[in-house]
Amino acid sequence: MKNISVSLLLWIFALSSFTIKAQSIEKAVDSLISRDFNDKNAPGGVFMIAHHGKPVYQKAFGKANLELGSDMSVDNVFELGSMTKQFTAVAILMLEQQDKLKVGDRISKYIPDYPNGDKITIHHLLTHTSGIKDFTKMKSLSDIAQKEMTPKMMVDFFKNEPVDFAPGEKFDYNNSGYVLLGYLIELVSGEKYEDYISTHIFDKAGMSQSSYASDRKVIKNRAYGYHKKESGYVNKTVISFSVPFSSGSLMSTLSDMLKWQNALNQNILLDSIETKKAFSKYTLNNGDYFTYGYGWHLRDIDKVPTREHGGSIFGFKTMAVYIPSEDIYVVGFSNCDCNSPTQAVKDIAELTSKKSKQ
Repeated sequence: MKNISVSLLLWIFALSSFTIKAQSIEKAVDSLISRDFNDKNAPGGVFMIAHHGKPVYQKAFGKANLELGSDMSVDNVFELGSMTKQFTAVAILMLEQQDKLKVGDRISKYIPDYPNGDKITIHHLLTHTSGIKDFTKMKSLSDIAQKEMTPKMMVDFFKNEPVDFAPGEKFDYNNSGYVLLGYLIELVSGEKYEDYISTHIFDKAGMSQSSYASDRKVIKNRAYGYHKKESGYVNKTVISFSVPFSSGSLMSTLSDMLKWQNALNQNILLDSIETKKAFSKYTLNNGDYFTYGYGWHLRDIDKVPTREHGGSIFGFKTMAVYIPSEDIYVVGFSNCDCNSPTQAVKDIAELTSKKSKQ
């Protein structure tokens, strides 16, 4: 009984100590966020800090819906934009784990008529080193932006464009590569991309508030997206989510993104070998390293390694930073593409990292 009591007291002390730390940074975090999210009657955002897999700070700012005057909530659902790429990359690695493909495979193995497909590998697509044309930079994009496109139609839209460089020659962030990856997921798994992500990732990780985006479906707790014009705020431009597809069409919440991070840490989705591949730095043809793994930028804050990625899609901007050495996860979502959470999230991560060491 004595040993149990001592253990209990130590646990309570550790918990209360961490709570004090969390409380001590609340005002500083609020201050960092209020630099850009300071109008309670404008579109706003939500922010979360998690430590050791548990949220220690969650707050909402501004309005989730201007027409209804609805206040933002930490439970609101946001479009993720390019943070979708994390899920696409992990889905590819899950298929490799099942021996259904290899990241070293050339894409001609799956799409025989793809130009230069015998030289472009899945690895090139994952790391933005393929050299294929980014469809978001094509002038003709407006012609299909609101059309319902199949994955094959999307691939056909950009596949015959001149390449920007030879595979592996340089790193150049590329949405087309991740659309191709989504198409490969469908070809290899025999499932639609959105179904594969829902069944094999969202369900396994317990992400019940996450889904493939839709402007038609009724989505509980949806935050509505806005643009800012000279005349004021306007509703976001409507697009077909079949266009960004596996490069940017998922939706989620703060709490679900924490479940995602925890699932990665606990090897619920990937074994340790495949996880290491996602978070490794790779080299170009000339041997130079670049700071992108599979679906994440691999950077650092004050020489402390981080895994991070942002997203931007009409009406929304998102950002998340994870510090593996301290198990700190910071996420920020905005429902106006006029207001990015990126700098706030990075500053919060740096502040939290420093406080955790004190």
